Amino acid sequence: MTGIVDYNAGNIRSVEHALDAIGAPFVLSKKPEELVNCDRLIFPGVGDASYAMKQLKLTGFDVFLKDWAAAGKQLIGICLGSQIIFDHSDEGDVACLGLIKGSIRHFADIWKENGVNGDGSLKVPHMGWNDIAYENGGSALLDGVPEHSDFYFVHSYVIQPDDAHIIRAYADYGIRVPAVVESGNVAAFQFHPEKSGTYGMRILRNYCKADLGNGGSSC
Repeated sequence: MTGIVDYNAGNIRSVEHALDAIGAPFVLSKKPEELVNCDRLIFPGVGDASYAMKQLKLTGFDVFLKDWAAAGKQLIGICLGSQIIFDHSDEGDVACLGLIKGSIRHFADIWKENGVNGDGSLKVPHMGWNDIAYENGGSALLDGVPEHSDFYFVHSYVIQPDDAHIIRAYADYGIRVPAVVESGNVAAFQFHPEKSGTYGMRILRNYCKADLGNGGSSC
């Protein structure tokens, strides 16, 4: 069974619809104790990092997610959820969950450091369809997804992991933008699989494959 973390800052409805579409059983909850027996979690998110961290602390999901990851259980973050699993975000200058070492920085700051986008042709947020290239051997979560497939992005901040070897795929938007990262049992997608058509749904099927066709375990 897949658990969806609802902490008042997520793109919840689209994730629910996507799991329904592939026939994957799930539990959506605002209470950590209702997700404790799930096999895997989806940690979505949209909006501001500092607001999201406040909501995680208010709901108790901050401690729950740290304990979950430390126990070696499966977790994927999506969009904002892919960012606040790192140590720190420049958005609101906020300490985040620290499940993976690294920081989150604004496109403009990284472009400036690299002498990119001097003409202002690239806009923030990075919004719309962009293709991804594989890195460091890709990921089992990308099985059946051809390299250079397009996915839907909406973000102004960029994942900057301390260890570049955890980057499994990247997009090009003036710089290499980490699009998929994976460190042990924790993975993250900067794009929205649930809004990315056939190949996005394939990623979710790969993640939930243990449950498809057999109903899964019970939360």
